[in-house]
Amino acid sequence: MAVMQKRLLIVESPTKARTISKYLGGDYEVMATVGHFRDLPSNKMGVNLKDFTVDYVLDPKKRDVVSQMGKLSGGKKEIYLASDPDREGEAIAWHVQWLLTEGQKKKVDSKIISRVSFHEITKEAIEEALKKATQIDMNLVNAQQGRRVLDRVVGYSLSPVLWKKVRRGLSAGRVQSVAVRLICEREMEIEAFKREKYFRIAAGFRKDEKFEAELQKIEGKNFVESSKIKLFDGEYSYSKSLFGTKEQSDVFVGGLDSEFVVAKVQGREMNKTPAPAYTTSKLQQAGARRFGWSGKQTMTLAQRLYEQGLITYHRTDSVNLSDKAVGDFRKFIEKEYGANYLAVKPRVYRNTSKNAQEAHEAIRPTRVEVVEPDDLEKGSGNSGGSCPFGKQ
Repeated sequence: MAVMQKRLLIVESPTKARTISKYLGGDYEVMATVGHFRDLPSNKMGVNLKDFTVDYVLDPKKRDVVSQMGKLSGGKKEIYLASDPDREGEAIAWHVQWLLTEGQKKKVDSKIISRVSFHEITKEAIEEALKKATQIDMNLVNAQQGRRVLDRVVGYSLSPVLWKKVRRGLSAGRVQSVAVRLICEREMEIEAFKREKYFRIAAGFRKDEKFEAELQKIEGKNFVESSKIKLFDGEYSYSKSLFGTKEQSDVFVGGLDSEFVVAKVQGREMNKTPAPAYTTSKLQQAGARRFGWSGKQTMTLAQRLYEQGLITYHRTDSVNLSDKAVGDFRKFIEKEYGANYLAVKPRVYRNTSKNAQEAHEAIRPTRVEVVEPDDLEKGSGNSGGSCPFGKQ
Protein backbone atom coordinates (compact mmCIF):
# COMPACT_ATOMS: atom_id res chain seq x y z
CA MET A 1 0.00 0.00 0.00
CA ALA A 2 1.50 3.36 -1.06
CA VAL A 3 1.99 5.97 1.64
CA MET A 4 0.36 9.31 0.82
CA GLN A 5 2.82 12.18 0.72
CA LYS A 6 1.84 15.01 3.02
CA ARG A 7 2.41 18.70 2.42
CA LEU A 8 4.44 20.90 4.75
CA LEU A 9 3.45 24.46 5.73
CA ILE A 10 6.05 26.56 7.60
CA VAL A 11 4.98 29.65 9.56
CA GLU A 12 6.69 31.88 12.15
CA SER A 13 4.58 31.50 15.30
CA PRO A 14 3.73 28.26 17.16
CA THR A 15 0.32 29.75 18.04
CA LYS A 16 -0.33 30.44 14.38
CA ALA A 17 0.81 26.91 13.52
CA ARG A 18 -1.73 25.41 15.93
CA THR A 19 -4.52 27.61 14.58
CA ILE A 20 -3.78 26.77 10.95
CA SER A 21 -3.44 23.03 11.68
CA LYS A 22 -7.10 22.95 12.70
CA TYR A 23 -8.14 24.36 9.33
CA LEU A 24 -5.96 22.24 7.02
CA GLY A 25 -6.55 18.77 8.42
CA GLY A 26 -4.40 15.65 8.10
CA ASP A 27 -3.02 16.32 4.61
CA TYR A 28 -0.71 19.01 6.00
CA GLU A 29 1.96 19.20 8.62
CA VAL A 30 2.43 22.69 10.06
CA MET A 31 5.50 23.87 11.95
CA ALA A 32 6.92 27.19 13.16
CA THR A 33 10.39 28.71 12.80
CA VAL A 34 9.76 30.76 15.98
CA GLY A 35 11.03 33.90 14.25
CA HIS A 36 14.47 34.19 12.68
CA PHE A 37 16.83 31.21 12.89
CA ARG A 38 19.62 32.58 10.65
CA ASP A 39 21.17 36.01 11.13
CA LEU A 40 24.38 38.01 11.31
CA PRO A 41 26.92 36.77 13.88
CA SER A 42 26.77 38.37 17.33
CA ASN A 43 30.53 38.48 17.95
CA LYS A 44 31.62 40.38 14.82
CA MET A 45 30.26 42.75 12.17
CA GLY A 46 29.56 40.00 9.65
CA VAL A 47 29.45 42.43 6.73
CA ASN A 48 32.23 42.93 4.19
CA LEU A 49 32.44 46.71 3.75
CA LYS A 50 34.09 46.38 0.32
CA ASP A 51 31.32 44.51 -1.47
CA PHE A 52 28.71 44.25 1.35
CA THR A 53 28.55 40.47 1.25
CA VAL A 54 26.94 39.07 4.39
CA ASP A 55 28.15 36.27 6.65
CA TYR A 56 24.99 34.57 7.93
CA VAL A 57 25.13 32.02 10.76
CA LEU A 58 22.51 29.69 12.23
CA ASP A 59 21.26 30.64 15.68
CA PRO A 60 22.58 27.98 18.09
CA LYS A 61 19.41 28.38 20.18
CA LYS A 62 17.34 27.24 17.19
CA ARG A 63 19.11 23.93 16.55
CA ASP A 64 15.99 21.94 17.38
CA VAL A 65 13.91 24.05 14.98
CA VAL A 66 16.47 23.64 12.19
CA SER A 67 16.61 19.89 12.81
CA GLN A 68 12.82 19.62 12.77
CA MET A 69 12.59 21.49 9.46
CA GLY A 70 15.10 19.10 7.95
CA LYS A 71 13.20 16.03 9.15
CA LEU A 72 9.73 17.23 8.19
CA SER A 73 10.81 18.41 4.72
CA GLY A 74 11.92 14.91 3.68
CA GLY A 75 9.56 13.11 1.31
CA LYS A 76 7.05 15.93 1.08
CA LYS A 77 5.00 16.49 -2.06
CA GLU A 78 4.86 20.27 -1.62
CA ILE A 79 6.35 22.73 0.86
CA TYR A 80 4.71 26.11 1.51
CA LEU A 81 6.53 28.99 3.18
CA ALA A 82 3.85 30.99 5.01
CA SER A 83 5.76 33.44 7.18
CA ASP A 84 4.29 36.92 7.77
CA PRO A 85 3.55 39.10 4.69
CA ASP A 86 6.19 41.76 5.38
CA ARG A 87 9.93 42.25 4.84
CA GLU A 88 10.94 40.20 7.88
CA GLY A 89 8.57 37.41 6.93
CA GLU A 90 9.83 37.34 3.35
CA ALA A 91 13.42 37.16 4.60
CA ILE A 92 12.56 34.27 6.94
CA ALA A 93 10.97 32.42 3.99
CA TRP A 94 14.14 33.03 1.96
CA HIS A 95 16.31 31.65 4.78
CA VAL A 96 14.06 28.58 5.07
CA GLN A 97 14.38 27.98 1.33
CA TRP A 98 18.17 28.26 1.60
CA LEU A 99 18.25 25.78 4.48
CA LEU A 100 16.11 23.20 2.68
CA THR A 101 17.79 23.49 -0.74
CA GLU A 102 21.42 24.27 0.20
CA GLY A 103 22.05 24.25 3.94
CA GLN A 104 21.47 20.58 4.82
CA LYS A 105 22.71 17.20 3.70
CA LYS A 106 19.39 15.90 2.37
CA LYS A 107 18.58 18.72 -0.02
CA VAL A 108 15.05 19.45 -1.23
CA ASP A 109 14.17 20.23 -4.84
CA SER A 110 13.40 23.96 -5.04
CA LYS A 111 10.56 23.21 -7.50
CA ILE A 112 8.33 21.89 -4.72
CA ILE A 113 8.80 25.01 -2.55
CA SER A 114 6.28 27.87 -2.87
CA ARG A 115 5.59 31.09 -1.02
CA VAL A 116 2.09 31.81 0.29
CA SER A 117 0.91 34.84 2.22
CA PHE A 118 -2.36 35.69 3.88
CA HIS A 119 -3.50 38.73 5.83
CA GLU A 120 -5.99 36.95 8.06
CA ILE A 121 -5.93 33.50 9.61
CA THR A 122 -9.28 32.11 8.60
CA LYS A 123 -10.03 28.85 6.79
CA GLU A 124 -11.20 30.68 3.66
CA ALA A 125 -8.18 33.01 3.54
CA ILE A 126 -5.68 30.16 3.98
CA GLU A 127 -7.31 27.96 1.34
CA GLU A 128 -7.39 30.89 -1.09
CA ALA A 129 -3.71 31.68 -0.41
CA LEU A 130 -2.67 28.09 -1.11
CA LYS A 131 -4.38 28.29 -4.51
CA LYS A 132 -2.36 31.42 -5.34
CA ALA A 133 1.08 30.22 -4.23
CA THR A 134 3.96 32.18 -5.78
CA GLN A 135 7.71 32.52 -5.40
CA ILE A 136 9.68 34.56 -2.88
CA ASP A 137 9.78 38.30 -3.58
CA MET A 138 13.49 39.13 -3.62
CA ASN A 139 12.74 42.86 -3.56
CA LEU A 140 11.29 42.45 -0.07
CA VAL A 141 14.14 40.17 0.95
CA ASN A 142 16.74 42.67 -0.22
CA ALA A 143 14.87 45.48 1.55
CA GLN A 144 15.14 43.55 4.81
CA GLN A 145 18.78 42.71 4.18
CA GLY A 146 19.60 46.35 3.40
CA ARG A 147 17.95 47.46 6.64
CA ARG A 148 19.73 44.77 8.66
CA VAL A 149 23.14 45.50 7.11
CA LEU A 150 22.71 49.24 7.67
CA ASP A 151 21.84 48.58 11.32
CA ARG A 152 24.99 46.53 11.71
CA VAL A 153 27.36 48.86 9.85
CA VAL A 154 26.14 52.03 11.59
CA GLY A 155 25.90 50.36 15.00
CA TYR A 156 29.34 48.74 14.92
CA SER A 157 30.92 51.93 13.58
CA LEU A 158 29.31 54.46 15.96
CA SER A 159 28.98 52.49 19.18
CA PRO A 160 32.74 52.53 19.96
CA VAL A 161 32.65 56.33 19.68
CA LEU A 162 29.89 56.45 22.30
CA TRP A 163 31.87 54.13 24.57
CA LYS A 164 34.85 56.44 24.34
CA LYS A 165 33.05 59.81 24.58
CA VAL A 166 29.96 59.07 26.72
CA ARG A 167 29.66 55.73 28.49
CA ARG A 168 30.53 52.14 27.74
CA GLY A 169 27.62 49.88 26.91
CA LEU A 170 25.65 52.42 24.88
CA SER A 171 24.67 51.53 21.33
CA ALA A 172 23.95 53.65 18.25
CA GLY A 173 21.91 52.70 15.22
CA ARG A 174 20.66 53.96 11.88
CA VAL A 175 17.60 55.56 13.51
CA GLN A 176 18.95 56.92 16.81
CA SER A 177 22.01 58.53 15.24
CA VAL A 178 20.00 60.47 12.64
CA ALA A 179 17.32 61.42 15.18
CA VAL A 180 19.92 62.83 17.58
CA ARG A 181 21.47 64.86 14.75
CA LEU A 182 18.08 66.35 13.84
CA ILE A 183 17.33 67.20 17.47
CA CYS A 184 20.69 68.91 17.89
CA GLU A 185 20.28 70.99 14.72
CA ARG A 186 16.77 72.06 15.72
CA GLU A 187 17.94 73.00 19.21
CA MET A 188 20.69 75.19 17.75
CA GLU A 189 18.14 76.98 15.56
CA ILE A 190 15.87 77.53 18.57
CA GLU A 191 18.73 79.01 20.57
CA ALA A 192 19.63 81.32 17.67
CA PHE A 193 16.06 82.65 17.43
CA LYS A 194 15.71 86.27 18.49
CA ARG A 195 12.87 86.70 20.96
CA GLU A 196 10.60 89.74 20.71
CA LYS A 197 8.02 90.64 23.34
CA TYR A 198 4.57 91.68 22.11
CA PHE A 199 1.09 92.22 23.56
CA ARG A 200 -2.34 91.05 22.49
CA ILE A 201 -5.67 92.56 23.56
CA ALA A 202 -8.90 90.75 24.40
CA ALA A 203 -12.24 91.72 25.96
CA GLY A 204 -14.51 89.60 28.15
CA PHE A 205 -18.26 89.41 27.38
CA ARG A 206 -21.00 88.02 29.56
CA LYS A 207 -24.59 87.06 28.93
CA ASP A 208 -25.52 83.50 29.78
CA GLU A 209 -21.88 82.56 30.12
CA LYS A 210 -18.59 84.34 29.87
CA PHE A 211 -16.55 84.23 26.69
CA GLU A 212 -13.56 86.13 25.44
CA ALA A 213 -13.00 87.84 22.08
CA GLU A 214 -9.60 88.94 20.82
CA LEU A 215 -8.94 92.22 19.01
CA GLN A 216 -8.44 91.57 15.30
CA LYS A 217 -8.69 94.96 13.54
CA ILE A 218 -8.27 98.68 14.33
CA GLU A 219 -10.22 100.97 11.99
CA GLY A 220 -10.32 98.25 9.34
CA LYS A 221 -6.63 97.40 9.59
CA ASN A 222 -5.39 94.06 10.87
CA PHE A 223 -4.17 94.32 14.44
CA VAL A 224 -2.28 91.01 14.23
CA GLU A 225 0.31 90.58 11.51
CA SER A 226 1.79 87.34 10.25
CA SER A 227 5.50 86.76 10.13
CA LYS A 228 7.75 83.89 9.21
CA ILE A 229 10.70 82.33 10.93
CA LYS A 230 13.19 80.26 8.95
CA LEU A 231 14.49 77.08 10.54
CA PHE A 232 16.94 74.59 9.08
CA ASP A 233 14.24 72.42 7.48
CA GLY A 234 11.87 75.12 6.23
CA GLU A 235 9.84 78.23 7.07
CA TYR A 236 7.27 78.45 9.85
CA SER A 237 4.53 81.08 10.22
CA TYR A 238 3.67 82.84 13.44
CA SER A 239 1.72 85.96 14.36
CA LYS A 240 2.27 88.91 16.69
CA SER A 241 0.47 92.14 17.57
CA LEU A 242 1.47 95.65 16.53
CA PHE A 243 2.07 96.65 20.17
CA GLY A 244 5.64 95.95 21.19
CA THR A 245 5.42 97.50 24.67
CA LYS A 246 2.97 97.42 27.55
CA GLU A 247 2.76 101.21 27.50
CA GLN A 248 1.47 101.18 23.92
CA SER A 249 -1.21 98.61 24.74
CA ASP A 250 -2.23 100.45 27.94
CA VAL A 251 -2.68 103.74 26.05
CA PHE A 252 -4.84 102.00 23.46
CA VAL A 253 -6.99 100.19 26.05
CA GLY A 254 -7.42 103.43 28.06
CA GLY A 255 -8.88 105.20 25.04
CA LEU A 256 -11.53 102.54 24.38
CA ASP A 257 -15.22 102.95 25.20
CA SER A 258 -16.48 100.75 28.02
CA GLU A 259 -19.42 99.51 25.96
CA PHE A 260 -18.93 96.92 23.23
CA VAL A 261 -21.41 95.57 20.72
CA VAL A 262 -21.29 92.13 19.16
CA ALA A 263 -21.72 92.97 15.49
CA LYS A 264 -22.23 89.44 14.16
CA VAL A 265 -22.39 85.85 15.33
CA GLN A 266 -21.68 83.23 12.70
CA GLY A 267 -22.74 79.61 12.80
CA ARG A 268 -22.34 76.74 10.39
CA GLU A 269 -23.21 73.10 10.06
CA MET A 270 -20.42 70.57 10.17
CA ASN A 271 -20.47 66.98 8.97
CA LYS A 272 -18.29 64.46 10.76
CA THR A 273 -17.21 61.49 8.69
CA PRO A 274 -16.08 58.20 10.22
CA ALA A 275 -12.35 57.62 10.38
CA PRO A 276 -10.71 55.08 8.05
CA ALA A 277 -9.96 51.59 9.30
CA TYR A 278 -6.84 51.22 11.43
CA THR A 279 -3.34 51.22 10.01
CA THR A 280 -0.46 50.20 12.27
CA SER A 281 0.34 53.75 13.36
CA LYS A 282 -3.32 54.65 13.99
CA LEU A 283 -3.80 51.45 16.01
CA GLN A 284 -0.81 52.33 18.20
CA GLN A 285 -2.08 55.88 18.66
CA ALA A 286 -5.52 54.60 19.71
CA GLY A 287 -3.93 52.18 22.17
CA ALA A 288 -1.93 55.00 23.75
CA ARG A 289 -4.85 57.44 23.82
CA ARG A 290 -7.52 55.09 25.18
CA PHE A 291 -5.60 52.67 27.37
CA GLY A 292 -2.23 54.31 27.94
CA TRP A 293 -0.44 51.40 26.26
CA SER A 294 3.02 51.61 24.75
CA GLY A 295 3.49 50.75 21.08
CA LYS A 296 5.04 47.44 22.10
CA GLN A 297 2.06 46.50 24.28
CA THR A 298 -0.40 47.31 21.49
CA MET A 299 1.51 45.33 18.87
CA THR A 300 1.98 42.35 21.22
CA LEU A 301 -1.77 42.13 21.81
CA ALA A 302 -2.47 42.64 18.09
CA GLN A 303 -0.04 39.82 17.29
CA ARG A 304 -1.95 37.47 19.56
CA LEU A 305 -5.28 38.50 18.06
CA TYR A 306 -3.89 37.91 14.57
CA GLU A 307 -2.44 34.51 15.46
CA GLN A 308 -5.81 33.41 16.81
CA GLY A 309 -7.53 34.46 13.60
CA LEU A 310 -9.49 37.36 15.08
CA ILE A 311 -8.02 40.32 13.11
CA THR A 312 -6.22 40.82 9.81
CA TYR A 313 -2.47 41.34 9.69
CA HIS A 314 -1.55 44.19 12.01
CA ARG A 315 1.51 45.61 10.20
CA THR A 316 0.07 47.63 7.34
CA ASP A 317 -0.09 51.20 6.08
CA SER A 318 -3.11 50.58 3.84
CA VAL A 319 -6.68 51.77 4.52
CA ASN A 320 -8.20 49.39 1.96
CA LEU A 321 -10.89 46.89 2.93
CA SER A 322 -11.86 43.85 0.88
CA ASP A 323 -15.20 43.94 -0.94
CA LYS A 324 -16.31 40.80 0.90
CA ALA A 325 -15.56 42.31 4.31
CA VAL A 326 -17.38 45.55 3.46
CA GLY A 327 -20.37 43.56 2.22
CA ASP A 328 -20.48 41.52 5.44
CA PHE A 329 -20.25 44.67 7.57
CA ARG A 330 -23.10 46.33 5.64
CA LYS A 331 -25.35 43.28 6.04
CA PHE A 332 -24.61 43.19 9.76
CA ILE A 333 -25.39 46.91 10.23
CA GLU A 334 -28.68 46.65 8.34
CA LYS A 335 -29.73 43.55 10.27
CA GLU A 336 -28.75 44.74 13.75
CA TYR A 337 -29.40 48.49 13.57
CA GLY A 338 -31.68 49.03 10.59
CA ALA A 339 -31.40 50.52 7.12
CA ASN A 340 -31.44 54.08 8.50
CA TYR A 341 -27.91 53.52 9.82
CA LEU A 342 -26.57 52.14 6.56
CA ALA A 343 -24.86 54.46 4.09
CA VAL A 344 -26.29 54.50 0.57
CA LYS A 345 -22.95 53.29 -0.75
CA PRO A 346 -19.73 52.21 0.97
CA ARG A 347 -17.15 54.84 1.81
CA VAL A 348 -13.83 54.40 0.03
CA TYR A 349 -10.70 55.88 1.60
CA ARG A 350 -7.48 56.52 -0.23
CA ASN A 351 -3.97 56.11 1.10
CA THR A 352 -2.13 59.37 1.64
CA SER A 353 1.25 57.64 1.74
CA LYS A 354 2.91 57.32 -1.67
CA ASN A 355 4.61 54.07 -0.61
CA ALA A 356 1.53 52.40 0.87
CA GLN A 357 1.18 48.74 -0.10
CA GLU A 358 -2.17 48.71 -1.88
CA ALA A 359 -2.36 44.91 -1.93
CA HIS A 360 -2.62 44.86 1.87
CA GLU A 361 -5.76 45.46 3.87
CA ALA A 362 -6.28 47.75 6.83
CA ILE A 363 -6.57 46.17 10.28
CA ARG A 364 -10.08 44.83 10.78
CA PRO A 365 -11.94 41.97 12.49
CA THR A 366 -11.89 38.81 10.41
CA ARG A 367 -15.52 38.12 11.29
CA VAL A 368 -18.44 40.50 11.33
CA GLU A 369 -19.96 38.94 14.45
CA VAL A 370 -19.24 40.88 17.62
CA VAL A 371 -17.14 38.74 19.94
CA GLU A 372 -17.26 39.76 23.59
CA PRO A 373 -14.25 39.28 25.91
CA ASP A 374 -16.26 36.78 27.99
CA ASP A 375 -16.83 34.67 24.87
CA LEU A 376 -13.10 34.69 24.11
CA GLU A 377 -12.32 33.53 27.65
CA LYS A 378 -14.68 30.60 27.11
CA GLY A 379 -12.92 29.74 23.85
CA SER A 380 -15.55 30.75 21.26
CA GLY A 381 -13.14 32.72 19.05
CA ASN A 382 -12.01 31.55 15.62
CA SER A 383 -9.12 29.59 17.05
CA GLY A 384 -10.89 28.17 20.06
CA GLY A 385 -8.14 29.64 22.25
CA SER A 386 -8.20 31.72 25.37
CA CYS A 387 -8.69 35.47 25.49
CA PRO A 388 -5.65 37.10 23.85
CA PHE A 389 -5.73 40.03 26.26
CA GLY A 390 -5.05 38.00 29.37
CA LYS A 391 -4.87 39.98 32.57
CA GLN A 392 -4.20 43.62 31.71
